[in-house]
Amino acid sequence: MFRLAVLIALVAAPGFAESVIATRTIRPQEIIMPEDVRLDQAEIPGAYRDVYEVVGQEARFALYPGRAVMRGAIGEPALVDRNQMVELVYEYGGLRIVAEGRSLGRGGVGERIRVMNTGSRTVLFGKISEDGTIIVSK
Repeated sequence: MFRLAVLIALVAAPGFAESVIATRTIRPQEIIMPEDVRLDQAEIPGAYRDVYEVVGQEARFALYPGRAVMRGAIGEPALVDRNQMVELVYEYGGLRIVAEGRSLGRGGVGERIRVMNTGSRTVLFGKISEDGTIIVSK
């Protein structure tokens, strides 16, 4: 009974924190599932503290079992892959230009990547929209 009281006191103690730990090797570009991570009773600076922030995200590089999942190690799942054919959209005022392009990078919604207009071979930057089109900025 005494041990249980000590454990409860530790959990309720101010400053007590948990960190998200990988339970298996998670390869880059792999989506993290609930069984891939657990909470550990340790405060690791820079590590995620909530499993729900991690599950469903994509590993940016390899995550190893027993190690904390650090901020920057994961991100939104990629919607556009490198060398994928994409639709480029440029809008300004009432003008709308749509062209075919090729992605020169990989990224998720809202990320900025390099793309090449396949017609002119011009390299541009654009932001990935929710439907996978690339909004090209001026």
